[in-house]
Amino acid sequence: MKKIAVDAMGGDNAPQAIIEGVNQALAEFPDIEIQLYGDEAKIRPYLQANERVTIVHTDEKINSDDEPAKAVRKKKQASMILGAQAVKDGKADAVLSAGNTGALLAAGLFVVGRIKNIDRPGLMSTLPTVNGQGFDMLDLGANAENTARHLYQYAILGSFYAQNVRGIAQPRIGLLNNGTESTKGDSLRKEAFELLSADQSLHFIGNVEARDLMNGVADVVVADGFTGNAVLKAIEGTALGIMGQLKTSIKKGGVRAKLGALLLKNSLYDLKDNLDYSGAGGAVLFGLKAPVVKCHGSSDAKSVYYTIKQIRTMLETDVVGQLVGEFSKKGD
Repeated sequence: MKKIAVDAMGGDNAPQAIIEGVNQALAEFPDIEIQLYGDEAKIRPYLQANERVTIVHTDEKINSDDEPAKAVRKKKQASMILGAQAVKDGKADAVLSAGNTGALLAAGLFVVGRIKNIDRPGLMSTLPTVNGQGFDMLDLGANAENTARHLYQYAILGSFYAQNVRGIAQPRIGLLNNGTESTKGDSLRKEAFELLSADQSLHFIGNVEARDLMNGVADVVVADGFTGNAVLKAIEGTALGIMGQLKTSIKKGGVRAKLGALLLKNSLYDLKDNLDYSGAGGAVLFGLKAPVVKCHGSSDAKSVYYTIKQIRTMLETDVVGQLVGEFSKKGD
């Protein structure tokens, strides 16, 4: 049985969206147990009775505007921290939260702990492509600054995830840069390029540009945390902008536009699905001793359900255990 700790109080739509997503996951997957951490009186009205779910009551939670490191130190009974502690103590196999991202990163590092020989865990998510296949990208903001060694390790982490969770036999790894030529980029990118090229166990395809990401140029894209976070938000904003413009144009376009939209309904739904990456799950703080996964703050029940599904797959394939074994070979 796979045991997943869930911060029921994190996120804009908590606890309702969190609990409704949990209900869906429990109905779909008979091999998971859910531990809900949060205010029991607020959780109960949304929770469907199930013998595979328990509530650990706490009145304390970490707010979106709390300073991450300070909150982790001072709010020991917060729902997010109790979930992370359950993983450390072996009472749960993974933790999920839609709450304060910085606090979850801190809890992952200081409570769950990083895998030996991984310098800095990276925040990774599966982002959309026009063909619906998606690509894994890290770091998406866990670290403001990175070294070439960090980027090299991210390539290994991303490749492991793509193989074990997404089922890609030989993931194509691209290094995000300002040009595809091997001589492009600053010293960080050039050094990372050399490290990636030298490792024959990786399917490194070279530098890739941001404009090609949504065309599926690579299965795994490696970037420093500052750049990765900027690209993530650009993709999110573009996707929301495109869908918003389409909706506005149809509403203002009169009868012809509405008729055209009706005729193109299936195609428009396909477009929406391709741009919506909630079905891929949450962002994983990859490189820790157990899965620590972040849902978007505005996650609905669907997003929570898919994130639990993602965690279940990670546990089923033992991707973290395999990482531990891989990096233990590398020495200090």
